Amino acid sequence: MAEVKYRRILLKLSGEALAGDQGYGISPEVITGIAAEIREVVAMGVEVAVVIGGGNIFRGLAASSKGMDRASADYMGMLATVMNSLAMQDALEKQDVVTRVQSAIDMQQIAEPYIRRRAVRHLEKGRVVIFGAGTGNPYFTTDTAASLRAMEINAEVILKATRVDGIYTADPAKDKNAVKLNDLTYLEVLQKGLQVMDATATSLCMDNNLPMIIFDLTQRGNIMRVVCGEAIGTIVKGAEKNA
Repeated sequence: MAEVKYRRILLKLSGEALAGDQGYGISPEVITGIAAEIREVVAMGVEVAVVIGGGNIFRGLAASSKGMDRASADYMGMLATVMNSLAMQDALEKQDVVTRVQSAIDMQQIAEPYIRRRAVRHLEKGRVVIFGAGTGNPYFTTDTAASLRAMEINAEVILKATRVDGIYTADPAKDKNAVKLNDLTYLEVLQKGLQVMDATATSLCMDNNLPMIIFDLTQRGNIMRVVCGEAIGTIVKGAEKNA
């Protein structure tokens, strides 16, 4: 069996990742595939927390740009993340993975309230914890929520799942000369304005020296490969990368 490099991870999924090729909503095939990969990682003794965006259902920033009050739009986006969290919980539990959803907005009938110590205890017992409703505050993205929760639970790494196999100098779909960057510092990401995570999330990771790995979710088995330390995707970490 492969050697595990990271024992506690936070997996950040975009809402769009759940939509698959249909572009909106939740694709049963995609979410079942992601759940199967998470199950394999959990079976190796890795403690897994998950944060999912809501862009496949509702994007607060897009709505506010069209005139909706930003705070109201963001709260609607948070509710979308809870819907995705419940869908992921269902997909995981159909594969016999014990799961808990914790919401930053109180919803007693469908999710536990977010309590850091309880979340850590769930992880220690081998349960997958899904954090819904972002940080519970408007003006903060689910990227920032992922960074915050990762630090609160003492995760060793944030795994950001995307549709491309890392960070490029330009959009590889539009520029054939785009070059993949295998490793970067937080400062390089901020200075170059690379769309990895938003600036607030990147700054939080930088301040607390929490590495991020950006990888391709569409390639089956990649979550396991990253957890086992294979050099796939792009790693973003502190300035000592060349040491």
